[in-house]
Amino acid sequence: MNLNDRVLRGLDKIRPYIEMDGGGVSLVDISEARGVVRVSLKGACCGCPSAQATLKGGVERAVKAEAPEIKEVILANKF
Repeated sequence: MNLNDRVLRGLDKIRPYIEMDGGGVSLVDISEARGVVRVSLKGACCGCPSAQATLKGGVERAVKAEAPEIKEVILANKF
């Protein structure tokens, strides 16, 4: 399975939890050379004070579990 598919699988695992709180997450791009994934948070996540915690504690952890070569998950959108 390629890197893109594994990152998407990680996002698919965390997505239901984010959606339960009225938010959403989608993949923007992957920099394989840097080991960085950029995602976009949507819905209730925009402007939420816990968005950074969700990103690092939830999204990044889920992505790294499926694709350990990823070093960091960052936000593509700024609120």
